[in-house]
Amino acid sequence: MNQDELKKAAALAALEEIRALAPGAIIGVGTGSTVNHFIDALAGSGILLRGAVPSSEASAQRLAAHGIPLIALDEIGAGALPAYVDGADEIDSGFNMIKGGGGALTREKIVASVAHRFICICDASKKVATLGRFPLPVEVIPMARSQVAHEIARLTGGIPRWREGFVTDNGNHILDVSGLTITDPRALESDLNQIAGVVTNGLFARRGADVLLLATASGIERSERAG
Repeated sequence: MNQDELKKAAALAALEEIRALAPGAIIGVGTGSTVNHFIDALAGSGILLRGAVPSSEASAQRLAAHGIPLIALDEIGAGALPAYVDGADEIDSGFNMIKGGGGALTREKIVASVAHRFICICDASKKVATLGRFPLPVEVIPMARSQVAHEIARLTGGIPRWREGFVTDNGNHILDVSGLTITDPRALESDLNQIAGVVTNGLFARRGADVLLLATASGIERSERAG
């Protein structure tokens, strides 16, 4: 199986997680190529949902094109989002992730924070022993971009690069930080967020995945976070 076929397999496996929810549930839907497979499969699945909370304008457009109702996060009550389905650019054995390759990290982090279960769907290439091979995205206020880059380099020793020509759905810029070996994802997530001008960063450690559906050449490996 090629990588795209593995992504599709992971997306199809997520349907079974959603099928187990109560009819009429609202789910959170992430962003990216693997999630696009999930949205397409969800549309033809016959699963009865009240609607979906998208984490990006791109996902909102794809959901709407399939006739899946869009629901704003502030329209639902506390505890009303039983599941959030999204991919990862990297995930480690502790279910910590790097996300934001598509630039939707802030909205992804917001939707994930209110979901009861975060279902991560990805292919086996995204599983790593230590986070950092994939450059860590950091969303920044445009006026603070240079100063934030300087502080990130000082704090981490990494190399921040401006993702030129890209603007987030929130009107901000992205710095992609390479050269990192992230041994304490929770601490680094918090430290980066304390830099003035940072909106958030692509470490999902304080709110990591609960379920991992990992597509491999031999099938789907399903695992859950301990506790």
